[in-house]
Parts: sequence; C-alpha cells; structure tokens
Amino acid sequence: MKNLKQGKWVIHVDALRGNPGYEEEGVFKNDLREGKWKRFGLMGDLLAIENYKWGVKDSIQLYFVQNMLEHEESWHALDPSRKFDTIYVPDFYEAHKVEKKIVKIESPSVKQGVWKYYRPGSMSLLNTETYVFNELVTPVSETRQSTDAVITIPKDSAAVKKDSTKLKPKAVLDYDKKNANKKKTKYVDGSIQY
Repeated sequence: MKNLKQGKWVIHVDALRGNPGYEEEGVFKNDLREGKWKRFGLMGDLLAIENYKWGVKDSIQLYFVQNMLEHEESWHALDPSRKFDTIYVPDFYEAHKVEKKIVKIESPSVKQGVWKYYRPGSMSLLNTETYVFNELVTPVSETRQSTDAVITIPKDSAAVKKDSTKLKPKAVLDYDKKNANKKKTKYVDGSIQY
C-alpha cells in the first residue's frame, strides 16, 4: 500500500552486454533486503548465498562457481539511522582481549572478520584475509606449539635476533650451549642447481 516491497520475492535479471543473467530470491522488509538471499544462474546453478540486514550485506556471504564454494566473505551491517557505532575489535597481541571502539559510519556495510578463498574444484583453502572495520589486518606474531609451551615469535627479524634467548625453550638453549663449539656440517638436500 505504501509502495514498499514486503515479503518473499524472486527477482529475474536477463543477460546483458556479455554478463550472464541470474535470479535472486529472498525477503524484503519495507523495501530493504532482509535475511538470507540466494542467487541462481539462469540454468539453475547456485551462484551465491548472501545475508542482509537493513538492506546491506551482513554476516557470512558464500559465493560459488559450478556449485563449488569459491570464497566466503564476512561483513558487518551498520544501522543507517546512526552516525556513529560501537564495535568490538579483537586484540591480536593478547588472545582474549577485546577493545571497544566508537567509529563514524561512512558506509552502511563494512568488511569485518575472516575472508576465505578456496582452490577451484576442491575445498582446500588457498588464502585467508582478516578485516577489522574495512581494514586488512595482518597479525604481528604467529604462535607455534612446542612440547614444553607455546612460544610467540614476532615477525620482525630484528626483534627475533635481539630477544632470541627469551623466545627459545630451556631445552633448546641447553642444546645450543652444548653444541656451540662443534663444526657445522654441510649437507646436500637433493635439489638440482643450474
């Protein structure tokens, strides 16, 4: 009655200028997409499963090629009625610490979370990217398991050289001390050198 789309809809888009056509199905609420939407090619193959809130992408989005998962995206929808929003950002330096930030809303939906890219035709993971409020984040340290304890090694090589004794377990320090004066052995790894 108010000229706003409501309820379940199927949207058909014909092929145009070399782009393949598709059909989408999902729910409108007050003329905005809401909840899970599915996109199919005109031959019926699944192309995408997208989640919406307030008419913009929210949560996990799945994209397919020949009915095989190609990649998944993680989005966070922001309330369009607000000018600022509060988000919780995990700290990559401390495992269970979360920082609360107040941010200005510049776009209605932001990249938030882990994006995964898969090898075509299989479910093997090619790459992951982590986003915090539209910014690509690379963790500063990587954690490796040892038999004694968990050791965190900074990626900065200068920091590794400077504090290398603090990063090694006691058993490794004892071995290095015991074998410090021994002659280093060269070995051949079997690779062909040109």
